[in-house]
Amino acid sequence: MKNRGDFLPAGLQAENNLENDVARRPLVLWGAVRHPPLLRCLPTGVAEAVSGPLRCLARFRLGGSGARPTVARPVIPDGPTVVQASMSRYQAALLGLGLLFMLLLYVGLPATPEQNSWVWRDPNVTVLAGLTLGNSPIFYREALPLHRARRAEVVLLHGKAFNSHTWEQLGTLQLLSQRGYRAVALDLPGFGNSAPSKETNTEAGRAELLERVLRELKVQNAVLVSPSLSGRYALPFLMQGHHQLHGFVPIAPTSTRNYTQEQFWALKTPTLILYGELDHTMGQESLRQLRHLPNHSVVKLHNAGHACYLHQPKDFHLVLLDFLDHLP
Repeated sequence: MKNRGDFLPAGLQAENNLENDVARRPLVLWGAVRHPPLLRCLPTGVAEAVSGPLRCLARFRLGGSGARPTVARPVIPDGPTVVQASMSRYQAALLGLGLLFMLLLYVGLPATPEQNSWVWRDPNVTVLAGLTLGNSPIFYREALPLHRARRAEVVLLHGKAFNSHTWEQLGTLQLLSQRGYRAVALDLPGFGNSAPSKETNTEAGRAELLERVLRELKVQNAVLVSPSLSGRYALPFLMQGHHQLHGFVPIAPTSTRNYTQEQFWALKTPTLILYGELDHTMGQESLRQLRHLPNHSVVKLHNAGHACYLHQPKDFHLVLLDFLDHLP
């Protein structure tokens, strides 16, 4: 698209020629509203784009034909008025062609595509919120199953840039509730509405904290969803108390290097390994270690990066539900 200056013919760019035009051919332009009548049929954004060059072209000078122009004002003002200006036939023709081109361009433009996102919404699902007890209270959001409760209960952790609200915004809590699963999303210490805790300075402390939260919330048969940073909590808990987990869904978690192949091989928890096709660092690194889990499946989400559940929410939800539905 041309800039406003590109619409100006050579005659208008020279001040002497402008003065001659002003003195020679007066022309009356009417501005009954903000935009001239031709532009009223266009949307506001297009009308502004077209009226900009029009205002640049249609200028007049004050002080009579003998005075040097000191002020230039637009011929089309914001209120009802009549302004006399001067414009050569060549300039008027060029302006008409410019307006016709803009109108044809607008008509020929394709419609704006809808945003390619898939977020589950169910007005019947209520997301509850609360704090656990103890010295290091943890904020959580919870959605109870709408129908007959299934055996598995899904616990959702989060990455460094997120918190429990992410899973509500994405619709994961609502979808799991609608499908009969109890879903609990936690704010890890120092994130969201949970205060920092010294308990998280060690692996044992982080595992103990997670175990205490699940116990206080009376979560049984937990399926732990652990993206990115939350691997610092999920992996120690998995190593120390894997018998408490009904399933494990790591999404490019951190801290996988802290454990040996033998330690992973000893775990029997059903595991769904998720990562994004475009995550060439943490996704690939964690996959190399997690492949040593004996009871696992791997799903790569196409056209998705590190936070693959955000980039491809529909595929993520479908894969997660399929994994949950096939748990014993």
